[in-house]
Amino acid sequence: MRARWTLIGVGLLVSMAGPATAQGPLRDRIRELFSFGECGRPLCLDNSVNATNGHGDHFVPDIIANNGAILGFLVDAIAANASNVPLSATTSGATYRFVGGLPVRTSTSLGPIFGERAQTLGKGRFVVGANVSGVNFTSLRGVPLNQVILNFSHDDVPPAGLGQPLRENDVLQVRLDLNVNLLVTTLFTTWGVTDKVDIGIAVPMVHTGLTGRSTGQFIPFGIPTSHFFAGDSAHPVLSASATTFGFSTGIGDVAVRTKWSLHADERTGVAIMADARLPTGSEADLTGSGHLSMRALLLASSRFGDFAPHVNVGYSMRGGRGSNDAILLTGGFDQPLSDWATMAMDVVSEWQVGESTLKLPSLVTIEYPVTRTVTPTNIPNMKDHRVNGSFGFKFRTPGGPIVVANALVPLRRGGLESRMIWTLGLDGNF
Repeated sequence: MRARWTLIGVGLLVSMAGPATAQGPLRDRIRELFSFGECGRPLCLDNSVNATNGHGDHFVPDIIANNGAILGFLVDAIAANASNVPLSATTSGATYRFVGGLPVRTSTSLGPIFGERAQTLGKGRFVVGANVSGVNFTSLRGVPLNQVILNFSHDDVPPAGLGQPLRENDVLQVRLDLNVNLLVTTLFTTWGVTDKVDIGIAVPMVHTGLTGRSTGQFIPFGIPTSHFFAGDSAHPVLSASATTFGFSTGIGDVAVRTKWSLHADERTGVAIMADARLPTGSEADLTGSGHLSMRALLLASSRFGDFAPHVNVGYSMRGGRGSNDAILLTGGFDQPLSDWATMAMDVVSEWQVGESTLKLPSLVTIEYPVTRTVTPTNIPNMKDHRVNGSFGFKFRTPGGPIVVANALVPLRRGGLESRMIWTLGLDGNF
């Protein structure tokens, strides 16, 4: 009966939680940080357009062809991370197998939090729960989100090379100050179909918030200049700012999971696990990736007294922009501190496969009057390998439900990162 009401609750959550977004699709908000004028296109400069016969359009091609890739990656990374917030382990609390028709306990701890143990729940048993995770993104490849720099170069107007005429030496530098956060509430359940097979579903509700400020600064080659935000060529205003904000709330990417035990005895277990993240979230509102992703994992766990180590090795296939396939490796342990408290620790890693989807623009070489280069961005060119440390506790309450508290912190820079992802949850094993 409890399981039936849980499934009904999942259905109501899916059907009732439509997206709520402030001021249109959230992914369009970041581009507003480059709209310093009224002409409706990023980096289009109204005063330069009016005063100098179109020179205000000459920085637009750079955002389309070069630095636009960085903006697209940033937006896609937010959406991808909204769909990739770690889910609680499929098993929680004591696990059992049946011997001669009687349940025999196969674990002594309350289990891991984000790592997976090989033990299945046992035929007819359920885990039902909910958790809340908070994420505040702070850096992109180690560069703080309030210190991202993009340098936009002038369009090369034929027939001469870049730098002729002299106004092509002007550079527009944009400094970003972004604050992006997620609050993900997940309702999940796992059912022991047989002693060897579990299936489960996790339904996240994602709230994404975004605030941002940008400062544009022209670095002219000389005065008078053809490029400015206000004033005129002899008395130019060379700096301007833009702001944006927005939020969205909606169903994220629903996960369906299954685990199959290959071997289990009193001390060791081996299993395989597969899950899929369905594209039920909104890519436009940054509540989901908008693309199907799948994982396959080999799980191994053991028990030495109360100490229970586990290792997970697998592969993740991800579709869409801003995401790479990854090799997955997680290792850790759970250790009972008492009959009502368990400590769980893991190192959770993803190792990028192939070349990054973020193609950083190349150095721009200005040829005249002297040869010099412009670095388009301070974001480094690197693979987005991720290594996170997970540290948490599980507490069994007097009534039976298990309280979960966990912190996930980055141990290696890579991709879009938060200083910490906190998780609080409650689950029950029936």
